[in-house]
Amino acid sequence: MPSFDVVCEADMVEVKNAVEQSNKEITTRFDFKGSSAKVEQKERELTLFADSEFQLGQVRDVLVGKMTKRKVDVRFLDEGKVEKIGGDKVKQVIKVRNGIETEDAKKITKVIKESKMKVQASIQGESVRVTGAKRDDLQAAMALLRKDVQELPLAFNNFRD
Repeated sequence: MPSFDVVCEADMVEVKNAVEQSNKEITTRFDFKGSSAKVEQKERELTLFADSEFQLGQVRDVLVGKMTKRKVDVRFLDEGKVEKIGGDKVKQVIKVRNGIETEDAKKITKVIKESKMKVQASIQGESVRVTGAKRDDLQAAMALLRKDVQELPLAFNNFRD
């Protein structure tokens, strides 16, 4: 029976490259001269440091630009609150999303069931498996999910015929 998995996973190699390129640009830019602006990465967590909230916004813009160039969807980023860390310095923690949360998985299965297509969706941990009798039905389900679930950066893998 043909099936595929709906997943939400960022390419962490590209995220790491985007962080390194952002740091390189920040060190060479004139408006960051003499500041402590930088981006650090620990596993799936990015920490942005800057001297002021305005500079932090610029660091975030540089990071988002580099991620876009490396084809990493910015919808993977969950931005935390801006925190003061002594003096005028500020930091912000950004988490890189991995896996589909339970509420989002339920929404995906609901969208598929309401479409009255001849496919079934089941939640498999951090992904959703969609199975159907025909390959065309599965491709139609992919198109439906791309159209209706735009707040998540969905990817489709493990397509089996």
